[in-house]
Formats: sequence, C-alpha cells, structure tokens
Amino acid sequence: MYGRNSSREELLFNKGDWFRVSAAQKQRMDQDIATKNGDQLLNTSTEDLAKYYSEEFAIDVPMLDMDNVTVGQREAKIDVSHDRFRYFSDNSGPHYITGTAVDVEVTFSGDEGVFNVQPTTHTMNPPRAYISNGVLHFSIQGTDLTAQKVQGEIGSRLDSIEQYLGWLRQTATPFNASLLDQARSQIEARKKKLLADRNLVAGLGFKMRERPEAAKTYAAPNVRRKISPRPPSASSAPYKPEPVLEDAEYNHILGVLENMVKVMEQSPGAFSKMDEESLRTHFLVQLNGHYEGGATGETFNFEGKTDILVKVNGRNIFVGECKFWKGEKSYLETIDQLLRYTSWRDTKASILVFNRNKDFSAVLEKIQETTLTHPNYKKLVAKCSETSWRYLFSQPEDANREMTVTVQAYNVPEHIEPRIGTL
Repeated sequence: MYGRNSSREELLFNKGDWFRVSAAQKQRMDQDIATKNGDQLLNTSTEDLAKYYSEEFAIDVPMLDMDNVTVGQREAKIDVSHDRFRYFSDNSGPHYITGTAVDVEVTFSGDEGVFNVQPTTHTMNPPRAYISNGVLHFSIQGTDLTAQKVQGEIGSRLDSIEQYLGWLRQTATPFNASLLDQARSQIEARKKKLLADRNLVAGLGFKMRERPEAAKTYAAPNVRRKISPRPPSASSAPYKPEPVLEDAEYNHILGVLENMVKVMEQSPGAFSKMDEESLRTHFLVQLNGHYEGGATGETFNFEGKTDILVKVNGRNIFVGECKFWKGEKSYLETIDQLLRYTSWRDTKASILVFNRNKDFSAVLEKIQETTLTHPNYKKLVAKCSETSWRYLFSQPEDANREMTVTVQAYNVPEHIEPRIGTL
C-alpha cells in the first residue's frame, strides 16, 4: 500500500489566484516607477528603463529540468491507520510500520514563488511537493512498492505539476508581453509631470516658425507650424533640460525632403548634371522656404559634405544625410557618422538613400537587415511605408542619449549622377 506523503510536502498552486498576483505585480511596478528619484528618471532612457522594469516584474513560470530527475530510496515509517484492509483495536492515533520511501528531486529554473499561484484553469486536486533552493521534492512511500508502481506514481505527479505550470504559462506569456508598454507609458507620464512641475518648457527659448509666404509646391498640408523645444528624456545628478525637435516638425521636415525627391524623379534632366553641393542646396532651399530662424532667417544650413542641419546654441538637433546605396558597410558608416554629429538627447535625423541598382527590393531588404546589426541600434519605432523606417539608436558614449533616425529609400533615374555621397 501507499502511505501518507512526507510531512514537508504541501499542496502546490493554491495560495493566491492568478488575477490577484498579476494585478499586484503591475501595481508594484507602477509604484517603483512612481517613487524613483526624479532626476534619475529624467536622465535615463525611457526605452531602456521600460525594458528593465518589464524584465524585473515579469512572472517567470518555472521550467522543470526533466533531464535531471534524481531518486533515492530509504526506509521510512509508514502510517497505515487509514488502510481499510487492516484492523486496529485502538483507533485513537496513527499506527506505523516500516516501509519504503522513494525520494524524488527535480531541479527547475524560474521563480519558485509561482508554485503558490493558482492558475485560471485548475483542478480540485492540485499536486503536492515542497520547494527548496531551486529543487522540487516529493516522496512516494509504501509498504509494498514495486518499480512499476513507483515509476507510474512519479510520472503521474510530474505530469500534474507540468500541467499546472502549462496553464500558468498560457496567462503569463501575454501578461509579460504587456509590461513593456505599461512601463513605457508610466515612465513617460511621470517624466511629463516632472517636467511640467519644474516649468522648464517656457524657458528653453528656441523657436522655429514657418514662413507665412512659403510656397506649397513641396509642402505638406497648409498648417501654420512652430518648432518649440521640449525637455528630453535621458544619474541622480540634477537634470539639465536640452531642447529637441518636436515630432510634428520632424515629420514635416521629412515630408519636405520626400516631396523634393519626387520632383527629382519626375524631372531627372534638371538634376542630372548637378554636383553634390548644388543638389544639397536644393534641399536647403526648399526647407528654408518653409521655415525661418528667429535671428538669421536661415534655419537650415550645412557643414561637412552632406549634412543638412538644424542647430541650437552650436548643437545639432536635426541632421539629414543624402547617400547613394553602395552596400551595407557604407550604410553602417553613415549611421556612425550621424551618431558622431550629435551630442544631445533625442536628436532627430534622417538618411535619404538613393538607389541606382536594378533590384530595389533587395536594397530595401538589406537596409532593414543591416540596421539591426548596428551596435547602437535599440528598436524599430515604426515602419512608415514600404520604403521608409523609423529607428531608435543610442549614442556611442551614453546609452541614455538617443537619436531617432528615419531612413527613406528612393529609386532615382539611372542618368542622375551619384555625386551626393555614396553608401
């Protein structure tokens, strides 16, 4: 017969239901974000911090190492007072005889606290075991054990435990996936409140306004635009605000660049003999036709070979690069170049890739594949179109300082000379 289990064993998966546990986990994460030092929060990359919190508060359902199941045999005192085939004149207490115990140990990875959580799907008879230092223990005891019986009991117990862990995994997987967005949202909301409380925006002092007479040939819809600086995201040292380009203005600038390329595609003869400076100047003319700087009237300018810049107090907050596609190595070097140009947080940039190869689809694939291999790549922010992607990169010297880079790829007529740089 089988006797009672070891006194150290207890019912698993029955001390707290999934809904309460998962809700408490999210509350703890939100509380951590809400109480984090404000300057430290502002000085840290939102994306990196959100990733940390999503990993820190993920529910790590254990995985049993079924290749490392060990067993040991020993003599044990078996309580047979509940054996209906035995007669006892005194039924007031337990009655022990010497039997056999087979102790089973299984190592596991994951959070051992999850063994206490009741999944949304469960039975009325959860398995028993005890957990200690990354090892699950249980015993099979009896007075007439056989190898076949013991094997069957071990398999049945492990199957039951695996079933419960599988049920938990079904709910933990989407829960864990949701933490990144929630953490990002909470971090962004707190940063916004901290910056509003400190009343920084009004004192940053950089504005860029659209010229009222700007021609609409290459422009997005007729909306009066302003570029107002906002404090960026990026140590517990006092946070120092730095102006950045607003998303609305960034998108408008990209639209002007894109429409200028369309003009090149539609009128190739007008651009075929232009040198690199002349082509770059055409982009600058269109951009400055839409925007004017507060003092000089020329917001957009260039330095170096192919830069299109917006500068504030000697620092770049927008950088544009125009390159012909010449392969992955040159493309990665262009990203390196952009990262060297910028030193402020949240700087925005663009790379206009002009393709003269016949297989444009292959170039588009290479752009997407190669971008992911850059050591400072953080994430794909959005796929803007079939030929345009927005990425987030960290700067080489400080992972909390980030750059948004929109890559726009275009097929250009064969007879336009590639004299605006090469990729």
